[in-house]
Amino acid sequence: MSAAPPRVAFLGPAGTNTDEALRASATGPIEAVAVATVREAVLAVQRREADRAVVPIENSLEGGVAATLDALAAEAPDVRIERETVHPIHHHLIAAAPVALDALQRVRSHPHALGQCSRFLRERTPAAELAAASSTAEAVRAVVADGDGGDEAAIGSPLAAELYGGVVLAERIEDRPDNVTRFVWLAHAEDAPPPPQGPAKTSIVFWGFNDDAPGSLVSVLRELSDRAINLTKIESRPRRVRLGHYMFFADLDASTAEPRVAEALAALGRRVETVRVLGCYPPAPSSPP
Repeated sequence: MSAAPPRVAFLGPAGTNTDEALRASATGPIEAVAVATVREAVLAVQRREADRAVVPIENSLEGGVAATLDALAAEAPDVRIERETVHPIHHHLIAAAPVALDALQRVRSHPHALGQCSRFLRERTPAAELAAASSTAEAVRAVVADGDGGDEAAIGSPLAAELYGGVVLAERIEDRPDNVTRFVWLAHAEDAPPPPQGPAKTSIVFWGFNDDAPGSLVSVLRELSDRAINLTKIESRPRRVRLGHYMFFADLDASTAEPRVAEALAALGRRVETVRVLGCYPPAPSSPP
């Protein structure tokens, strides 16, 4: 008897940008499991309620995805990034029925989508109130389900318009045509593959040093630069202990299988309270818009 396909959690309902990325990057049969939030997708893997999860981690317009970063750092010590995919994000303005843009009184969507379309919204729907939804697909589903209100629209994916029977009022309304989001596939640490043999990216998070002293972050990062390890990204998130203290997320252009990386991480660990490897995985090629 063949094994059941892996259960893969994603931000639902069907038709979200994450759903699109999941469909585009799956390498075999899966059982897609829609959950209500990005946090729940991460924790589904931590709790062994799902075999994998696909979550957004960085957008080219809006930057790091706080819900993913915070969950990985604070609530999911046994979850690892096993691979990444870069997916083009195209937002459509969708309604239950045809309506003039200047007649819209409200536009619903996920806050990230609203931010990625801010210029269009300012210029084309200036009278519309912006309302947050748990996901782009949920915004489309709700607007279409509300029926013939006539003055409301949602920002969502082409897939969401197709799935929920919405009318597309405007296509590709994102502020830049090269809008892309980096998604990561997550696995439990016990199921994560070993570091790749070829090119690799290592994601880490660290915190707990004298980060309000001049030059303290530079001295910590010197453990990497002194070993010729290139950082392709670094960003901070508040530790939620008190103002001015942060955790730092960094992507290294190197593999944990390399002795210099193992040495650097050990040295980093002696300088900070906590350092964790979030994953070591093949870097994704850039995806065209």
